[in-house]
Amino acid sequence: MAMTPSSGTPSSGSGASASGASSRSAARILSGLLEARTGQILSENRAWRMETALKPVLRTHGLADMDALAARLLIRKDPALENAVVNALLNNESSFFRDLQIFDMIHRQILPQIHAQRSDRTLRIWSAGCSTGQEAYSIAIQISNAMARWRGWRIEILATDISTAAIDQAKAGIFTQMDVQRGLAVGDLIKWFEPSGDDWCANPALRQMIDFRTDNLFDARAPMGEYDLLLCRNVLLYFTPERRQDVFRLLARHSHARSVLLLGAGETVIGHSEDFVPHPEFRGGYGRRIEASSLAQASVHRAL
Repeated sequence: MAMTPSSGTPSSGSGASASGASSRSAARILSGLLEARTGQILSENRAWRMETALKPVLRTHGLADMDALAARLLIRKDPALENAVVNALLNNESSFFRDLQIFDMIHRQILPQIHAQRSDRTLRIWSAGCSTGQEAYSIAIQISNAMARWRGWRIEILATDISTAAIDQAKAGIFTQMDVQRGLAVGDLIKWFEPSGDDWCANPALRQMIDFRTDNLFDARAPMGEYDLLLCRNVLLYFTPERRQDVFRLLARHSHARSVLLLGAGETVIGHSEDFVPHPEFRGGYGRRIEASSLAQASVHRAL
C-alpha cells in the first residue's frame, strides 16, 4: 500500500502544487478579462510573459502578485484597475514603416490608383488596431512627402485601437530614440519630428492629419462611411475564427468596390470571409468580392 503524508503536515510538493494551481487560476481570470474586453486570446508566447507585463500594475496598486490582483478584481468592480490590466496585457508592438515592401506598394501603387479613381478628391484611410500610431504616422509621412499630388484633396486618416494607453501615446506623438530608429529614415525624422528631451515629437501638422480614437472592433463607433484603404495588420492573429469573421464583416461594411484591405503577413481572409478576395493587382492585398460589394451598395441605396 502506498504511503501518504500525514494530514497535519502537508508535503512541500503539495504546497508547490497548490501554489501553482492558484497562479494558473489567477492567469485564467486575467486572460478571461482580456478576452471579454478585447476579444483577444492570449497565445502561449504571450501568456508566459503575463506576470512580467503586469508588474507595473502590481506595483502601482500595492499588490504582491497575480493572485492578489485576481482576488482584488473578483472582490469588487474597479474599472480603473481593469483598464490597467487590459492595457498591460495588450500587445502594442509596432514600428514605423513596418514591412517596408507593404509601404513601398502603398506609395508606388495603391495611393496613385486611388488618386486616379476618386473623382471627388477625397482620400479616406482607416488603420484598425493602430497601437501607438507608427503605422498611421508612416502613411501620413508618405502623403505629406507627396503633397503636391494631394493638394486640393480632403484627406482623412482614422486610427483606432482598444488600448487607451496606446492611443494616448499616439495622440501625443512622442517616440523614443529606439522607436524612431526602427524603420524611420533619417530624412523623415529630421523633416517631420522635433527633439523633445531624449525623445522625438511628431510635427503638429503631421499629428493633425490623423484622428486617433479609442475603439473596440467588436463594438466599433469611430469608423463612418467607406474607406479607400483599410489596414488591419497583425490584429486578427489574436482572435478566434468566429471573432475574425466579425471583424471582416465590420471591414466589409466600411469598404467599397475599389477599396484595398491590407492584413499582416500571417493573416488571410481565406476561410474567414466571403466579402474579400485576393486583390488582382496588389500582392498580399485584398479587394471586395464584386457580388458582395454590389449587394452591399444596393442595400445602402434601398435604406436611403
